[in-house]
Amino acid sequence: MTGLIAAAASASDKRAGLRAALTSETVTRLPGAINPLTAKLIQEIGFEGVYVSGGAFSAGLGLPDIGLTTLTEVVSHSEQIARVTDLPVLIDADTGFGEPMSAARTVLAAEDAGIAGLHLEDQVNPKRCGHLDGKAIVPTEEMVRRLRAAVTARRDPNFVICARTDAAGIDGLGAAIDRAKAYADAGADLIFTEALHTAADFAAFRRAVDTPLLANMTEFGKSALIPAHTLQDIGYNAVIYPVTTLRLAMGAIEAGLREIHDTGTQAGLLDRMQTRSRLYEVLEYERYNDFDSGIFNFALDRNQ
Repeated sequence: MTGLIAAAASASDKRAGLRAALTSETVTRLPGAINPLTAKLIQEIGFEGVYVSGGAFSAGLGLPDIGLTTLTEVVSHSEQIARVTDLPVLIDADTGFGEPMSAARTVLAAEDAGIAGLHLEDQVNPKRCGHLDGKAIVPTEEMVRRLRAAVTARRDPNFVICARTDAAGIDGLGAAIDRAKAYADAGADLIFTEALHTAADFAAFRRAVDTPLLANMTEFGKSALIPAHTLQDIGYNAVIYPVTTLRLAMGAIEAGLREIHDTGTQAGLLDRMQTRSRLYEVLEYERYNDFDSGIFNFALDRNQ
C-alpha cells in the first residue's frame, strides 16, 4: 500500500526527476496547484510537474500578491501539496523572505518539506506581481548574493534553484539577459524571465542564454499565451501555468454562487460540478477502505 497516505516517490527521487527533465529535449509542464487535491488531478491527467504560485496562494488567503505571506505559510502550504503527488513540486519563494541568510533558510525549509525546487526573484522586498507596472529590482550584485546564499545552503544537489528576473519590463531585454548570465554564474540551475511579450522575445532570450529556461504562461498578463509545443521548439525547458486553476475555480464558484443567490437552489448547477463518485475516485477512496479493512479485519490463530 505504499503511496496511499502519501506519495510513493521519495523527495530525492522527485528532485532527481525534475533535474533530469530540465536537461531533456521535451518541455516540462507545471500547472499551478491551489491545494493538494488539484495536485492529484495534475498527476492523474499526465503533466510532468506541479507548481505552487505565490500569487495564487496569497489570493486564496484573501491577500494581494505584494509580499505579505511568510516563509512558514508558503512552505507549510507547499508541503501539503508535495506530500500527495509523485510529481516534483516547484514553488514560488518570492525574494527569499528577507536578506540572503533568509534565502538560505528558505532553501533548507523547502528541502525539509519535500519540495523539488524553488525560484527566487530580483525584485525589491516587498515584491509586486510580475505582470504589474511599478516594480523595482535590486542591483545585480545583491541578487547574486541572494542566489549564492541559497546555493551554498542547499544540501541535496538535485534541489533546483531557479532565478527569476523582472528586469525585462524595467530596463529592457538586454538587461534581463545580462542578469540571467550573472545569475547562472552564481549557481542558478534554471532562469525565469518574467513578462516577456512575444514568442520572438522568448526566442531571443533563448538564443542569448545557455542555462535551462522557464516560461510563465499566466493569463491576462503581458505575455502572449504560447503553446507548450512552441515553447519546446524555441528551446524552453519548463513552463508554468501559475494561476490557471485558481481562475478556473473562482470563475465557476462565482457563477454558481450568483445562480444560487438568484434562484434559491443549486439544482441547475449539478452538470457543472465534480460528482461525489469522481471526487472519491480522485481521492482513491476505495484504496483507503481496503487499507483500513486490511489493518482492522483480521483473525488470530488460537493454536499459536
